[in-house]
Amino acid sequence: MSAIPPGAGPRSPSGSRRAGRSALVAALCAALAAALTGCGGQDPDAGTNGVGKLPAAKIESKARAAARSARTVHLSGNVVSQGRTYKLDMSLAKDGAKGELTTKAAAFQLLRVGDALYLKADAAFWAGEKGGASGAPGGAATKLDGKYVKVPAADPVYKRFSGFTDKDALLAGLLALHGKLTPGERGDVGGTRTIRVAAGAGAGGALDVSLEGTPYPLRLQRAGGAGVLRLDDWGKRVDLRAPAKGQVVDYGSKI
Repeated sequence: MSAIPPGAGPRSPSGSRRAGRSALVAALCAALAAALTGCGGQDPDAGTNGVGKLPAAKIESKARAAARSARTVHLSGNVVSQGRTYKLDMSLAKDGAKGELTTKAAAFQLLRVGDALYLKADAAFWAGEKGGASGAPGGAATKLDGKYVKVPAADPVYKRFSGFTDKDALLAGLLALHGKLTPGERGDVGGTRTIRVAAGAGAGGALDVSLEGTPYPLRLQRAGGAGVLRLDDWGKRVDLRAPAKGQVVDYGSKI
């Protein structure tokens, strides 16, 4: 009887199973190569708009360009300006804005339609406000209570608050990050995947930019504890219309 050459005998069942598993793993890796990085984990940029692969300065540039091109945005959160803390809840459009500002002392509504700025507050606001011509004696303050006051363009109140209703000017100032920019961690804002861009320590805050669709800025953390703002509803319609005449007090050139 002839001898069986080495290696020509039947494989053991365990050896066959190991070989089968190895072939299966290799096949799976090959099939998923487009979606996976090797076989170690999911590509963080899979299914995104691709800005996560860009340098930090380019991400910021794209986010600011997206903000400029959008016709509307909803802005909410806190911001410290000139020593005062404001809570904002504003819907901003190219041709106006509406919403509410809250300070430590008062809350009031702002409405701008074109160049016409209206402010609605209670009598206590008008009686206690000391920022120039808006300080009003008791009788006048009562007349202004709950009414939309059409603010004259030359009045200090107009100059003080109209900036909160100017979408492009407001966002240009808020979204400017100062110092060396670095890409930060990935996360999500309201369920939307984001990439963070951070400025130099203490120099300019951090911006979370959408990784889905248009790279809109979705959250801003201002440096030095100067506030956190959310930006959403990009491009959604904002219904702006002047209040009814019976709801408006017009003091002409001076409040």
